[in-house]
Amino acid sequence: MQPLEHIDDVAEPAAVKLGRAIVVTSGKGGVGKTTTTANLGTALAQRGARVAVIDADVGLRNLDIVMGLESRVRHHVLDVLEEKVSLDEALVPDKNSATLFLLAAAQEREKDDVDTEKMRALVARLREQFDYVLIDSPAGIERGFQNAVVGAQEAIVVCTPEVSAVRDVDRVVGLLGNQFHPQLIINRLRPQLVRKGKMLSVEDVNAILRLPLLGVIADEPEIVVTTNRGTPLALDGTNKTGAAYQAIAARIAGEDVPAPTVEIRESFADRLSAFFGGRRS
Repeated sequence: MQPLEHIDDVAEPAAVKLGRAIVVTSGKGGVGKTTTTANLGTALAQRGARVAVIDADVGLRNLDIVMGLESRVRHHVLDVLEEKVSLDEALVPDKNSATLFLLAAAQEREKDDVDTEKMRALVARLREQFDYVLIDSPAGIERGFQNAVVGAQEAIVVCTPEVSAVRDVDRVVGLLGNQFHPQLIINRLRPQLVRKGKMLSVEDVNAILRLPLLGVIADEPEIVVTTNRGTPLALDGTNKTGAAYQAIAARIAGEDVPAPTVEIRESFADRLSAFFGGRRS
């Protein structure tokens, strides 16, 4: 840290430390961006950080449901951008983490209603108040995507182990460019399908994308259950998936911890099938 400079023995005021604005994106819909945003926001808040999560999917609001906050939403992001309410009035406090807040999307408006420059200014305001601003990007690469990334400095891309999802992420990464320092989360990996060669492996995905790997999340039934209940799995560090989200949050925060992975072990049935298959050949 550089020493403070003094002019006439009076120290200049320190610059305001801005939080990190991170867009969570993929290009393709249905890969788990919203669930990822909710769980990472929760995990970062559990670490004591002040976190704001923004649902930028105007017209298709879902982040409030995943976080179990739908009954608390009174105002949305367009109300703030159009100066109908203050930012503080629109921010919804989380029911589990005291330092986590949601800015919901508008359900009955269109993505074209968002003024992109006002969105940039809004994210800048949030960076003054929060350590992290996570922006849940809508599917596609059109206006909604542009509104989601405009105020961000970093990107987390979520990709499922499918050829179509990898292709879409590759396109999004090209649009983002290196200035967003994109990092990768591989979501919904099924070890049994990887073993059988019916799903891309982590190595297959990153042989194409070549991005820093934040972590891998398995496709587990409890994710759907907790999502429907509005209780992010990141609240439960004893659960493997919850612990994986917490480890990813630690990596985002700069801790030198291993990226969580999903073990791909050959089952007894796989070995038996290979044995008899080899004998028949």
